[in-house]
Amino acid sequence: DTRSGDGINQRKVKGTIHWGSARHAERLEVRLYDRLFLSPNPDQGDVSFVDSLNSRSVEVVKEAALEQGLSEANIGDTFQFERLGYFCVDTVYSEPGQPVFNRTVTLRDSWAKIEKQAFASVSNR
Repeated sequence: DTRSGDGINQRKVKGTIHWGSARHAERLEVRLYDRLFLSPNPDQGDVSFVDSLNSRSVEVVKEAALEQGLSEANIGDTFQFERLGYFCVDTVYSEPGQPVFNRTVTLRDSWAKIEKQAFASVSNR
């Protein structure tokens, strides 16, 4: 009854979140890549492109809690991790039974968009 368009409510849901058990999770390495540069045009203006590098462009989580079975993932496999984005198995650092997951694309942050709109409406008063 909670699926989109089914049941009594006829609700329009945008998605369903699946949660895993932290106690039964596998501990594997995850790399969260973000923007390489802080500016959309790092080579323009007074600042060197080197000064525009994002020092936080990658965050390595050595023992991320992942769903059981992901230790069997193979190079080339892709996954969507809820609320984080899309990931692929690293081709260089992965080993059998110990894959390393690289974030390739972040998810669109709907909450950040809502906060930005709220801030804009307060600022315009």
